[in-house]
Amino acid sequence: MNDTAAARPAEAPPVRLPERHSVRDQVLDALRSALVSGELRPGDVYSAPLLAERYGVSATPVREAMQLLAREGAVEAMPNRGFRIAERSARDLAELAEVRALIEVPVVLGLARTVAPERWEALRPLAAATVAAAARGDRAAYAKTDRVFHRAMLELSGNQQLVAVADELHRRSQWPVSGPSRTPSRPAELLADATEHAVLLEALVAGDVVTVESLVREHFSGSAWG
Repeated sequence: MNDTAAARPAEAPPVRLPERHSVRDQVLDALRSALVSGELRPGDVYSAPLLAERYGVSATPVREAMQLLAREGAVEAMPNRGFRIAERSARDLAELAEVRALIEVPVVLGLARTVAPERWEALRPLAAATVAAAARGDRAAYAKTDRVFHRAMLELSGNQQLVAVADELHRRSQWPVSGPSRTPSRPAELLADATEHAVLLEALVAGDVVTVESLVREHFSGSAWG
């Protein structure tokens, strides 16, 4: 046997890393839905063991998911207590809408002038999904389908950094507003917001830039869900 070959260490078998994040990501999705629906209320403190019992998992993925939400600003870690749901004002929501409009409005207007009608047509099922969720009064499902629709529009720009930033701002805009005056959006309000997507698509398909501009600006100024 060749000495060089004999000295070569045996090739190690492939290592399968444990899928540590699968449960955490499922918990993260569940927590985000609970935030949007108002099930987790602003100002309240929730312990990881309590939430783990609710979702039928161990406390570890709950803590990991909550730590991610803390980085996003959705919750605040409370030592030896758990996690406090962040409180936000209507002003916070208005500021988020303003920043989103500064990013999304000019991008959508630019796309309205350059994107072919058939590419806008491909977004119709996404708009229909927002309407279906709104008609059911399912706020968590509407929040998700709403983000999917907006993300699909912005992805037509080909700028993935822009898409990531806009999507994060959109997610933050969907967190609940605290205070006694804040009530969950009614199905009729969600449906009105969802209908704007369909109307906007019609204008985009038609290449009606003037109407597109009016609709996108109104979408951000008149809706808490956007």
